[in-house]
Amino acid sequence: MGMPGRDRLTPGIFRDGTGATNKETQMPKMKTKSSVKKRFKITATGKVLASPGNKRHGLINRSQKMKRSNRRHQTLTDMDAKTVKQWAPYGLG
Repeated sequence: MGMPGRDRLTPGIFRDGTGATNKETQMPKMKTKSSVKKRFKITATGKVLASPGNKRHGLINRSQKMKRSNRRHQTLTDMDAKTVKQWAPYGLG
């Protein structure tokens, strides 16, 4: 007899009619690196934007031109963008 309700199921056959569960047939989802979510944006054309560094402290030592040019996002090179996209397999939307 065993547990109640177990005797009605045929051994080796699951409710979907196959011999395997759904968990066995599907690959697990890949995780997005949490640091990538915070630091990068992907544009509609597929370019990767990153906010430049050197803006947090020690600004008195930096030139005004450097502080001004670091205000906006910068486009990453193709090889760096490819690496960032591998870290975010489903995008950053």
